[in-house]
Amino acid sequence: MNTEKGLVYALLLLFLLQISEQTVVWVANRERPISGTSGALSIDSDGNLVLHETSGSFLVWSTNVSSVLSNYSTTAQLMDSGNLILVQDFSERVIWQSFDYPTDTLLPFMKLGFKRKTGLNRFLTSWKSPEDPTPGNCSYRIDPTGYTQLLLYKDGVPYWRAGSWTGDRWSGVPEMTRFYIFNISFVYDPDEVSIMYGAINASITRMVVNESGSFRRSTWHDQDRRWIEFWFAPKDQCDFYGNCRPNSNCNPYDAGQFECTYLPGLEPKSPTDWYLRDGSAGCTRRGGVSVCRSGEGFLRVARVKVPDTSKARANMSLNLKECEEECLRDCTCTAYASAIDTRTYTDSGQDLYVRVDAIELARHRKTRSLSQKAMVAIIVVSILTALLLAGFLYGLVIKKRKGCNGIYVVVLETDRRSHNPQVSDMTSSTYFNGPQCVKDRSDEPRGNRDVPLFDLSTVASATNNFSVLNKLGRGGFGSVYKGVMDNGMEIAVKRLSKHSGQGVKEFKNEVRLIAKLQHRNLVRILSCCVEEDEKMLIYEYLPNKSLDTFLFDSRLRIIHRDLKASNILLDAAMNPMISDFGGYMPPEYAMEGIFSIKSDVYSFGVLLLEIISGKRNGAYYNENPSSLVGHAWELWKEGNCEDVIDESMGDSCTKEEALRCIQIGLLCVQEFADDRPDMSTVVFMLANKDVVLASPKRPAYVFKSKHHGANLSANDKPASRNDVTISMLEGR
Repeated sequence: MNTEKGLVYALLLLFLLQISEQTVVWVANRERPISGTSGALSIDSDGNLVLHETSGSFLVWSTNVSSVLSNYSTTAQLMDSGNLILVQDFSERVIWQSFDYPTDTLLPFMKLGFKRKTGLNRFLTSWKSPEDPTPGNCSYRIDPTGYTQLLLYKDGVPYWRAGSWTGDRWSGVPEMTRFYIFNISFVYDPDEVSIMYGAINASITRMVVNESGSFRRSTWHDQDRRWIEFWFAPKDQCDFYGNCRPNSNCNPYDAGQFECTYLPGLEPKSPTDWYLRDGSAGCTRRGGVSVCRSGEGFLRVARVKVPDTSKARANMSLNLKECEEECLRDCTCTAYASAIDTRTYTDSGQDLYVRVDAIELARHRKTRSLSQKAMVAIIVVSILTALLLAGFLYGLVIKKRKGCNGIYVVVLETDRRSHNPQVSDMTSSTYFNGPQCVKDRSDEPRGNRDVPLFDLSTVASATNNFSVLNKLGRGGFGSVYKGVMDNGMEIAVKRLSKHSGQGVKEFKNEVRLIAKLQHRNLVRILSCCVEEDEKMLIYEYLPNKSLDTFLFDSRLRIIHRDLKASNILLDAAMNPMISDFGGYMPPEYAMEGIFSIKSDVYSFGVLLLEIISGKRNGAYYNENPSSLVGHAWELWKEGNCEDVIDESMGDSCTKEEALRCIQIGLLCVQEFADDRPDMSTVVFMLANKDVVLASPKRPAYVFKSKHHGANLSANDKPASRNDVTISMLEGR
């Protein structure tokens, strides 16, 4: 019963009688209510089920199936499923059923869909209001155009799309599975397209389209005597149909970020509106590119709801490769129509293959994983953090040793019976003990003496007597040679310069630290040689040289205190390893001899700027009155940091990522150590793009040179005693 505008309307209603709460599931005459207080339901002379007003003079509703009844009598039955049926008595054939004419509720074993031959279309329509069952403005139906999909309409336009059928669920309902509460039967043949839900157990369930445009599923809880709602749609902004408009993807999981993203090879039609978080204009293909027989291909967009398929073609006989070939032959094939109503899911969804031009395809192949430069930067930060921690712990151990008074020497123990040790024979009787206090020498465990000592003849034989052909390069304290041992093992021999006053100190430093701090990200030291006036370190050989070989157009040797690009070696798999402890010296060490955990932060900042710019720190002396650090700082103040970015970076990372790295680099090279972030913070800033970065302060060593192009050294001595940077040009 419904009261409206002073009139009383009586309707034929079906209730779920098994439950205590009165629940309407079907209305016969929702479009023609009875004007009065009551009506009469009967079977008329032609066998139809009819509803009249009490007077019987006015027909309100009828099953209207007289054409198939002939002269046989009929019977109306209400089934346990809630289906009201009209049965022909002679044949017991169901000639009409309420399940073919649903209202706002879908019950188990009720079908949604259409029959192609008869034109019967079963769909849900909401009530006008919670008290008025008159047809409302929301409907839930299968779309007969293109490839079958299920949509919720509001005011005649798509409001939420359940998606297309994937074989066990609708693509827009990832939480729905074949055996989740329902047994699902999907029919797709030349005569019928329909979906039917069958309840797995005896529970009473229903699905309802309400007047607000929400589709809700609930089940009756007998103990609590109430309906329990367990699912509804739409849920979030990305569920609303076409929220991000054509050729866009909606991702609701990036908190605080604009949910709309453009698909590969596309760009916003209106960048200004897009920046203001207005995606109503959608996206379009980048200008000046062709995707028609011009080397184009497909890129995979994972875990998404397949876009609107109303204009899509489906061929179930093709596999994925054949589908790709079919699409390539048709220049109008863009993947799935115009890609309207695409969204991302966290742990489900399907793979969408989007057609892109050759340039976008090449760009994607280069950036499928993290770019090599970005990956190297992140790995180097991690290495430095681990190295600093290990060095700190090692320093604590050394400091606590008794009776040493802070003085340590290198102690070598030699068994004269062996003069030809091999790297593979770690039982050699000649060992390097590493640094130890002379006073405690007798207490040193023999098991710690694990670095074999090579004699000079063995090293000379391995390097062809230090042949120029075996020379790998020169460092600040000598030359590096490649060698091959008798057993075939390749080694790298660092031969310290005889003329360098810093040679012995560097030798002790490198042996002391690297021998004791063996780590997978440090170049492994295998042995050493101290004989006559020769001091040599033997390392594992890494075939890809150093990082600066890949960053710079020519090789510039920089003698410093801490990390630099040429001290980061790359193995065959391009994994970086730290090989030395001579690089970019922070100002507090140069001026006051103070060395802290922030010193490596400074060194990394310079390295990061080198990676992004593709130039070394001293490369600007001939073209700009500032170092790379100073040049980047000046451009930062002017708002022109884009000029720092290496042109080749455009293919491996976005401009925003490069600018962020520049800002992090400038934060690392600030003049005062207290202003610099620690290494763990640097790692966090690099790994989390949403973190807001502070504005950097003035870096160290920003100066104006009065001698552009002047030689940095007035003579050609093989080494320098100067503690400040000395840069030398040397061909690769």
